Amino acid sequence: MMRTANPALNENTFTRLERTYVDSDVMTIQGTVNKIGILLVLAIASATWTWTLAGGDSEAVYPLLAVGGIGGFIVAIVTVFKQTWSPVTAPIYCLLKGLVLGGISAIFESMYPGIVFQAVCLTFGTLACMLIAYRTGLIKATENFKMGVIAATGGIVLVYFVTSILGFFGIGQLGFIHDSGLVGIGFSLFVVIIAALNLVLDFDFIENGAARGAPKFMEWYAAFGLMVTLIWLYLEILRLLAKLAANRD
Repeated sequence: MMRTANPALNENTFTRLERTYVDSDVMTIQGTVNKIGILLVLAIASATWTWTLAGGDSEAVYPLLAVGGIGGFIVAIVTVFKQTWSPVTAPIYCLLKGLVLGGISAIFESMYPGIVFQAVCLTFGTLACMLIAYRTGLIKATENFKMGVIAATGGIVLVYFVTSILGFFGIGQLGFIHDSGLVGIGFSLFVVIIAALNLVLDFDFIENGAARGAPKFMEWYAAFGLMVTLIWLYLEILRLLAKLAANRD
């Protein structure tokens, strides 16, 4: 049984498809890699446009943050429930999330110059390292490994959800995890590690999809799922670097 902590890539995805698609053009690893490259270019292009628009005024991107955040969430939900639409919705998702990435990056860069370049390098470096570890068998996506990553990811989502609700009502008991103290830095480091390990589950999902002969559109859907994880990883690395910089000040 295949598990993944990524909500876009769950264990029932291919099971449902296998009941519906027979003898069709099938998903391949190379095809999925190509789709990931396309989505990555779209996200970077959108982020670069937002970054340029911000210029020296990071507040100018706040409307785009709202549009990208809300729009990206809606498109992501649609993609999860309508996987056959992923050739269209996945690019739209990345363009919208690019607005968020560019806006948030501009805000953090205005506070800590040079932080975005570091975050980008660490994100792609982590992606490369996790791919090498997966392909060489250094990290194996066993059932116990998957269950552990899923549990940890679920815990992180729960903590973020609870802190958001408490913050909405002006209650900040868990606010220390967002501070630049040792506990806050430790929490962010833990989240970055879990986000990185989710990449292994995404690689496993792609490999299994190709092996099972999933329909061709699943290349877009699997690429979308990996982009969800990669964007999360970048934002968490950015947050960790910001806490480290604030702690030094």
